[in-house]
Amino acid sequence: GPAGLGPTGLRPTARPVPVRGLPLSLQARDGDGGQRGAALGWVRGPVASPATPCWRREEFVVARECGRCSSFELKSVPECGPTGFVEKISCAASKRDEYKSCRSAVLESRLFWRFVGSMMAVAAVCSVLVVWRQRALDRRALEKVRKQIESI
Repeated sequence: GPAGLGPTGLRPTARPVPVRGLPLSLQARDGDGGQRGAALGWVRGPVASPATPCWRREEFVVARECGRCSSFELKSVPECGPTGFVEKISCAASKRDEYKSCRSAVLESRLFWRFVGSMMAVAAVCSVLVVWRQRALDRRALEKVRKQIESI
């Protein structure tokens, strides 16, 4: 691209912006070495190039299977954000533990069937209410007809 511009067409510079007294910098970065679109993010402290997760560049072992994030993890682990589920990854070469967002088929299936069951219960309650209302309206109509016949 043009001189001084990164693969996203943005200048790889950052400037400090005080927000409520915190030294924050706006950083323009390319997510995966220019293969994806640009992403903007707030970074506290010195601006550095974001590190690619170790599980993308080396062998890894799943240390903890995919599971629902706790309320603490939802606030502290950014990978919990997209799905609400996370698995812990141990990378072999760098000996680092990282978190990876995931989807749990078993938990999603359980949630789906819980939803189906609750919708069936709502449908059954609504059906009972419709039958009850129809009988009440039929009684009213019969009462009107009876009164009309009596008045003749």
